[in-house]
Amino acid sequence: MDGELSADDLAAMLDDDALRIVDIRTPPAFARGHIPGSENIPFQELPQRVDQLAGADRVVTVCPHGKSSKQAARLIASYEGVSADTQVESLGCGIDGWPGDLEQSSDTAADEGPETDAPF
Repeated sequence: MDGELSADDLAAMLDDDALRIVDIRTPPAFARGHIPGSENIPFQELPQRVDQLAGADRVVTVCPHGKSSKQAARLIASYEGVSADTQVESLGCGIDGWPGDLEQSSDTAADEGPETDAPF
């Protein structure tokens, strides 16, 4: 893992095609609002889906408050399919500290309640 990013740093990189923003929250939380351009890979699915990030140049993980995303970034960085040159970082403030607009998805049918930083 290469550290944490501030919301301002991430906002400045949103137009970078090499950037992969991985939101590790549950699908209902992701649907309610996520950083534009991010993809949802729930934390509990990350070990089985980390191969989807192979070949990425830069990965930023996002969770509610910036705690679980550190664990997710460490997991991604340790995956053998992710190059040693790949930058893997966590959004330090979490989605709660994101000052920009959030995108919403239409799939909000299942509400699992409030999000916490618990990875499971």
